Amino acid sequence: MVPVEAGSFRTRTGRMDALTEQDVLKFQKDGYLVVEGLLSEAECDSLRERMHEIVEDMEVPMHCRIQFSTDHDEQLRDQMQGNADYFITSGDKIRFFFEKGVFDEKGEFKVPKQHSLNKVGHALHAYEPLFKRVTHCEKVQSIVRKLGWKSPVVLQSMYIFKQPGIGGEVTPHQDATFLYTEPLGRVIGLWIALEDATLDNGCLWFIPGSQNIGITRRMVRTPKGSFPLTDFIGREPDYDDKLFVPATVKKGGVVLIHGEVVHRSAQNNSANSRHVYTFHIMESQDACWSLDNWLQPTEELPFPLLYTR
Repeated sequence: MVPVEAGSFRTRTGRMDALTEQDVLKFQKDGYLVVEGLLSEAECDSLRERMHEIVEDMEVPMHCRIQFSTDHDEQLRDQMQGNADYFITSGDKIRFFFEKGVFDEKGEFKVPKQHSLNKVGHALHAYEPLFKRVTHCEKVQSIVRKLGWKSPVVLQSMYIFKQPGIGGEVTPHQDATFLYTEPLGRVIGLWIALEDATLDNGCLWFIPGSQNIGITRRMVRTPKGSFPLTDFIGREPDYDDKLFVPATVKKGGVVLIHGEVVHRSAQNNSANSRHVYTFHIMESQDACWSLDNWLQPTEELPFPLLYTR
């Protein structure tokens, strides 16, 4: 992979060596910000090539072949149908989550396995050198420092495929539903486009300013010994479609996502995939990670510091 070096990158307001105060204010106002040119085309291609190798080598037990969804009822139902432990213990591992309809009644692939996956998660940033390098690169650190974060830690990472023709809809949600802190406002997602994310292949859509409305739903661990292993408190409200604004981004760009901004993406009905590497960070200074969250640090993998110096 071509090393990720410090240098200039481009936001929607122009070319610069770091985020401007105007960019920071826009992020604080809207709850998201598109930054073009974080990675080069060669860097994006290297990440995609490495993921292709990972998928070729994957071995997933039959009982762990479960689909991923952000839908409330589907998540609870899938816990009854699949191995819920496979998900809830994936925070310090690299595991595989599939699209709907890719397995037959015997659990065998109905499509080529490279086209079967919804995502791979949740510890690519820890165990895969290329993904680790991007996560901690100087450009990422520069962005986060400009936002004023003092002691950010990396919570999780995912590779999202958005497969052509079958890449599923991601329903409206807030990341804080799944990654809850006290106080709120301490989590940010960095969503790096490894291919152009367009209106046709399922780019992100946001409700600008919705990070200020609070959260209405939380995914929490249930008491030890009970099943399902997670449950929801509250429900996601119905949002007016007219409030959503698309956030298209070119290959190599990144979308910064406030933990409480409402966002979604449509099903990919196009012939083009929409590969993404995304990870979440938390400002650990003066903040507490909820022990009710599905994701928990482990002895094997405490949440690592983002800043390397």
